[in-house]
Amino acid sequence: MPRQLHLNAFLMNTGHHEASWRLPESDPSAHVDLAHYVRLARTAERGTFDSLFLADGPQLWSSVAQRPAGALEPLTLLTALATATEHIGLIATASTSYNSPYNLARKFASLDIISGGRAGWNIVTTAGAEAARNFGLDAEPAHAERYARAAEFLDVALKLWDSWEDDAIVADKASGVWGDDTKIHPPRHRGRYFSVEGALNVPRTPQGYPLLVQAGSSEDGKAFAARYAEAVFTAQQTIEDARAFYADLKSRTVREGRDPEHVKVLPGIVPVLGSTEAEARAQEELLEDHIVHRHGVEHLERLLQLPAGSLDLDAELPADLPPEDEIEGAKSRYTLVVELARRERLTVRRLIGRLGGGRGHLTFAGTPEQVADAIETWFTRGAADGFNIMPPVLPSGLELFVDHVVPLLRARGLLRTEYGPRTTLRERYGLPRPANQYVRPAGAPALV
Repeated sequence: MPRQLHLNAFLMNTGHHEASWRLPESDPSAHVDLAHYVRLARTAERGTFDSLFLADGPQLWSSVAQRPAGALEPLTLLTALATATEHIGLIATASTSYNSPYNLARKFASLDIISGGRAGWNIVTTAGAEAARNFGLDAEPAHAERYARAAEFLDVALKLWDSWEDDAIVADKASGVWGDDTKIHPPRHRGRYFSVEGALNVPRTPQGYPLLVQAGSSEDGKAFAARYAEAVFTAQQTIEDARAFYADLKSRTVREGRDPEHVKVLPGIVPVLGSTEAEARAQEELLEDHIVHRHGVEHLERLLQLPAGSLDLDAELPADLPPEDEIEGAKSRYTLVVELARRERLTVRRLIGRLGGGRGHLTFAGTPEQVADAIETWFTRGAADGFNIMPPVLPSGLELFVDHVVPLLRARGLLRTEYGPRTTLRERYGLPRPANQYVRPAGAPALV
């Protein structure tokens, strides 16, 4: 079968553009409305997307003056969406910095069982002092420290998901034996960051464990992705940068002894659609006209680690910004924003306009044919295995994409026309169900 796109719908309240909530069509309370998310999930399922995705962070994002703030907890929301959909994968963001492996492994196992094998975990390490202070810390842990903790966290989670063998449940009513204790494997983990003794209190799930997703593009992030990730969400502004990232990550995966086809690279794209290019540009300008620039200035100053009041709206970024290796926050996003501003010689005002739609992800304004052409070009030229679709306005942006771009991708043989037999999210991404680490293959020596 010819290679086909993997599409993920990145759902963010009223849309990815920070001014989307100000449009007449938008509901400023949509971010806490279950019916809104059910509508979006069913729309993405109508478009035969592989999955949908919810971002999250353990802090109140930015100023509540800027845009709809706060969010429903993703695993709770996705459990509700599991009952409203049949096929689409359900990917939740959860932090390794401010969770414990046992509780989080249990929550994802529960979602995977409830959804029939459609759960995915976007693994994040959570940058920012605001989040750290919500958990009793004075400052965020160092970048490398966050990734070291994340690696041990995931190793423990994998032990927990494997702590039940697939056939541990006997359910023999005649003998009165419900389960086989010899097929339960407590992790008894003692590590630098975690001490976890007992087996998970949820059986092994339909997928074995959730699809593992990662979104960091720093050196630490790429090393982590090569070791663990099965899908990678990335922000790339040019096809040249995207191809370089794609090739680098695939080669790192090979060096880790993994099949490069078992990690899918999905850049983000913010499609601003119009029936003509002029109409799409007008929509983009309408959204930019609704940006409140002081919010953008404050966000840039935090990202660039500059004192408040440092940036001039009508000047370019300062020449003496700190290098990436001195940044302890979101390193890869810092570099992307600085390189974008330098490459195109953007003033702060214009940079804020460029970032308003996707926070550094590629924003593309055009007709459905032009958007489909861009997606096909990146896909066929070694820049992507699929895309993280980030509509600027919701629900209209997702509906436009499904109604006008999806048919073009299908006609070109790049996207399925239907889901077919019910499968797990892992199978839809072309990934095998993982073997249980505690079960020895036939003929192998006994574990000691």
